Amino acid sequence: MDSALIGLSLLLAATPLPPQSPHTTLGVATCASSLCHGSVQPWSDGKIRQDEYVLWSRNDPHARSYEKLFNDKSKEIVQKLGLPKPAHETAECLDCHTHNVPPARRGPDVLIADGIQCEACHGPAEGWIKSHVEKDAKRSASLARGLFPTRNPVRRGELCMSCHFGNAQKLVTHRMMAAGHPRLAFEFDTFTHLQPAHYGGARGAAGAEGLSDGVRNWAIGQALMAETLLGLLTDPKRGRDGFFPELVLFDCHACHHPMSDKRNAGARLGVAPGAVRLNDSNLIMVRHIARRVAPGEAEALAQASKALHAALAGGGDALAQARRLQQAVKKLLVEIERHQFSSADLRGIFQGLIDDGLAGQYSDYQGAEQAAMALQAVADFMARRGLAAAPALRPALARVMAAVANDEAYRPGQFSAALRELRAGIGQAQTQ
Repeated sequence: MDSALIGLSLLLAATPLPPQSPHTTLGVATCASSLCHGSVQPWSDGKIRQDEYVLWSRNDPHARSYEKLFNDKSKEIVQKLGLPKPAHETAECLDCHTHNVPPARRGPDVLIADGIQCEACHGPAEGWIKSHVEKDAKRSASLARGLFPTRNPVRRGELCMSCHFGNAQKLVTHRMMAAGHPRLAFEFDTFTHLQPAHYGGARGAAGAEGLSDGVRNWAIGQALMAETLLGLLTDPKRGRDGFFPELVLFDCHACHHPMSDKRNAGARLGVAPGAVRLNDSNLIMVRHIARRVAPGEAEALAQASKALHAALAGGGDALAQARRLQQAVKKLLVEIERHQFSSADLRGIFQGLIDDGLAGQYSDYQGAEQAAMALQAVADFMARRGLAAAPALRPALARVMAAVANDEAYRPGQFSAALRELRAGIGQAQTQ
């Protein structure tokens, strides 16, 4: 790798997330002109459509995220938590429902009511607003002036996760969820596709803005979430809530089920009944990824995960185990980013997800939920590569998704039945 590429790589890694950027936010009015990004119709089918602001304001839920802080649910959450200010004035709420930068870094046209606006993802525009429209403008120059590298899947994943999953700076805690905040369920590739596209190029085209490789996005997202979870677990400020661990990091359904519903979902981990289990849904997915990306390390990762569960249940130094596992996942993330996923990888991941489910690995709801979203993402990408007949798999995939539609109604047996149907559908698709 030459020095220019090394420099760019270091720059991408060092760019702070937009809320932590030292630059000033200018506001969406800076982008909304019909000659900039506010055109009603796209000017071309190239990378820059010119109608990005209109797409965001009309179709993107991010544009209305601030409004939710005024509804009855938000009022109820604030009341139950005993917070002194309403939700639309409380930092813990504003940090994810709007681009909440300090007043000193807000330009005169910035409106908090704009919610998750342009600069919340692309970075405060003070440094790059002029350079990005200059003749012969180079993206690298704008990146050096504070443009956030959304085309880099790892950095984009970190940004999305900062609100949709949490990080050391902001986290939907167990207390918030007990007060009524919805449980966060995130999968990077799925959420990328759910967001109205405001960039050029077809989603399925190879290399379109670095956004189209669904399997890599899925794998990067799973590794990032697993690494973040382990980091939060070992963070002295985030890993505890008074005497207790921060319970949002653990499996909700290990505790939240009827007393008459006798469960021992921890049996697959060698954990005795009654233990509060870590939410290992992303770690389960990481094991599938490692089998294809770094097969020599897959078993070690699986054993390290199992050792962490045992330590958390009282069998050793849980924090030391978590740190070791976190480093292993960080190392795997580097391998994922540069791995070219082959047709064999896609088939192997898809079949592996099904096989693990039929072997009882998704007795916990959150593991099944992540597996279902993964199967959907991988099946979509396989179909686009011509590796599977989408119509043959669609009914079975719909039943897989239906089995995880309601966490309170989840039954492992129903999920396994849907997986068996999906496995049979693969055989039918291959014979067509």
